[in-house]
Amino acid sequence: MPRIISARVIVTCPGRNFVTLKIETDQGVYGVGDATLNGRELAVASYLTDHVIPCLIGRDAHTIEDIWQYLYKGAYWRRGPVTMSAIAAVDMALWDIKGKIAGLPVWQLLGGASREGCMVYGHANGSDISETIERAHEYLEQGYKAVRLQSGVPGLAATYGVSGERFYYEPAKGSLPEETLWSTSKYMRHVPELFDKARDALGWDVHLLHDVHHRLTPIEAGRLGKDLEPYRLFWLEDATPAENQAGFRLIRQHTTTPLAVGEIFNSIWDAKQLIEEQLIDYVRATVVHAGGITHLRRIAALADLYQVRTGCHGATDLSPVSMAAALNFGLSVPNFGIQEYMRHTPETDAVFPHAYSLSNGLMHPGDKPGLGVDLDEALAAQYEYKRAYLPVNRLEDGTMFNW
Repeated sequence: MPRIISARVIVTCPGRNFVTLKIETDQGVYGVGDATLNGRELAVASYLTDHVIPCLIGRDAHTIEDIWQYLYKGAYWRRGPVTMSAIAAVDMALWDIKGKIAGLPVWQLLGGASREGCMVYGHANGSDISETIERAHEYLEQGYKAVRLQSGVPGLAATYGVSGERFYYEPAKGSLPEETLWSTSKYMRHVPELFDKARDALGWDVHLLHDVHHRLTPIEAGRLGKDLEPYRLFWLEDATPAENQAGFRLIRQHTTTPLAVGEIFNSIWDAKQLIEEQLIDYVRATVVHAGGITHLRRIAALADLYQVRTGCHGATDLSPVSMAAALNFGLSVPNFGIQEYMRHTPETDAVFPHAYSLSNGLMHPGDKPGLGVDLDEALAAQYEYKRAYLPVNRLEDGTMFNW
């Protein structure tokens, strides 16, 4: 059996901060896992270094389930994004090791492929509607079958999901959080116009998505979903904060627009009521923040009972290690829906060489044993950690609000 003999955390910043766990065994096989928590990276690094790694030394690297239970139940203080991101990093690294020893990609260990590839969506954003549609055309020309549309809102200086970059969006920046202003009424007037013009320009053969980013009350979300019904969205994402899972009942009463939520979920309990009462159509929990492949499979299995599909978060605050893990998971899981894909910078791709690829709107994790991704430690060491925060949001009268 492969015994864990060492583990260490590598923090690097090739354009943005990433936290990676590397676990080594006495058989000379190692695995890597993503532990990045956007804006709180060092909290997870400390959790791993000071509290988790000492408990791993000497353990059988093959006992993935037992180690997961040990780290979850053994901490007593369960769940939370820091704890679950740390557990996820261990879990990914152990699946990577198991795959390398078996000589198989992780998706084969999970039962084999359920599809030819994972449909992904890109992010089309612009300062106004015409620019957003122009960006969407560029994605369609690259073969994408699904595109998320975000547009600047008239009267607001900054809007979530909109950046000056054509294909990159990184909101975490600055040594202190940037403060932005928000108006629900201006936003609600603008979004239906965006999708009205987008359907005219892009046609009906492309899946269109939109992210509200937790900014509406349930009744406001119901109204927006109803307004958007003529445009047949693939989904309306994070329409309202999901701490109160029952709030989605009210949205369901008022719209048939499909609903997606869960990128900030970190356990099955965050999604349990939403899934069991069929209040959502897609669960967006991600491999790094929801306890790794082991726990994400449980969430997907519960969702499958209620015809809820996966739509895992895949922004650039997930390193290529997470993307590789998400694609291995997505290729195998029977109720896969779609995978978010925000391409990384060339610097990040160089630090994390990987086997996954994109073709005609579908991504595939590749056939390399394990997760199919690695870490160039020498190159990573050239990019020192830089403190960065996600923005915070206020209403126009100064009241703190959801970003």
